[in-house]
Amino acid sequence: MSVENMGGEKIKRKKYISYLIYPVIFFLILYFLQRLFVPKYMGRVVEGNFTEEYYQEISPHDVLILGDCEAYENISPITLWKNYGITSYIRGNASQLLSQSYYLLRDSLKTETPKLVILSIAAMQYPAQTNESYNRMVLDGMRWSMDKIMAYRASAMEGEHFLDYLFPLFRFHSRWKELEADDFRYFFQKKRVSHNGYYLRADVRPLMEFPRERRIIDYNFDPVCMEYLDKIRKLCEEKGISLMLMKAPSLYPSWYEEWDLQIRNYALKHRLHYLNAIDCIPEIGLDFQHDSYDGGLHMNIYGAEKLSDFLGKDLIKNYALPDHRGEEVLQKIWAEKVEYYEKARDEQEREFSEYGYLKQFSDEP
Repeated sequence: MSVENMGGEKIKRKKYISYLIYPVIFFLILYFLQRLFVPKYMGRVVEGNFTEEYYQEISPHDVLILGDCEAYENISPITLWKNYGITSYIRGNASQLLSQSYYLLRDSLKTETPKLVILSIAAMQYPAQTNESYNRMVLDGMRWSMDKIMAYRASAMEGEHFLDYLFPLFRFHSRWKELEADDFRYFFQKKRVSHNGYYLRADVRPLMEFPRERRIIDYNFDPVCMEYLDKIRKLCEEKGISLMLMKAPSLYPSWYEEWDLQIRNYALKHRLHYLNAIDCIPEIGLDFQHDSYDGGLHMNIYGAEKLSDFLGKDLIKNYALPDHRGEEVLQKIWAEKVEYYEKARDEQEREFSEYGYLKQFSDEP
């Protein structure tokens, strides 16, 4: 080959390499900008991490719990393990719609098949999303699949665009003016904020007065909610999974008798177990002067542990779930979870006691 030809070949190779390198550099820059600008949810609003934390799990679960804040703030999987050896995980988010619970369940069933799904039915009263932030908290953490796309289509609000979910940088590019230390600290990896999907709160806020129960014109659940309740039930039937319906013992917003009757009739028709924990508050032993962190809306850890112990008894009675505490591999995995849980509780108790949140409930003078 002549010198001229060799030189021409080198020029061609350089051109080919440049055609590859420049697009790679461009997309790397976009990737790093997106990682930087997308909210990290490591401050007060940690719920934005719940969806993606599920993918860190290394062992399957006998129980999956689906729902909104009435699921992830009121049920402690660690207590279910400690007291009954039940392995569970909460796939819940703030204002999570029934449609989103359905697609999160489909997503979960790609890697595990639980014996039981518990569906928190508080979301039956919400047919559509009202705040983009809640959609973001649920959807941004989902792994890309057709289920994520379908979840977006089922819950997208007017004005939301699919490309903003496909490339979050389009949505959050203006956050450069709001960047905080956490955006850099958790650029590559974020710390775990939930306990198998449970949001631990050790502060105490006694029962407060709620607005009077507001009467509404039509108590029938929206057809969209009924549609996705049916889809969740049928999916569980198809996979041989038991389905349980549950209403947490939150005192507000109101859970109307008319709503409760519809759920009871649905459960009776389809032979499902329905637990309305509002009816069981005395039996659970809840004290809303101490067992809530927000005046009776949601449980703190003390209320969640009481409810979870009560729930565990119910699950053993109705579903005969196995006790895994004698299994070496699971015992080791869950021992680490228990240690992390108890450490977080102790740290919060020390923090809040310093500010007087727990002082009024101490046995000490």
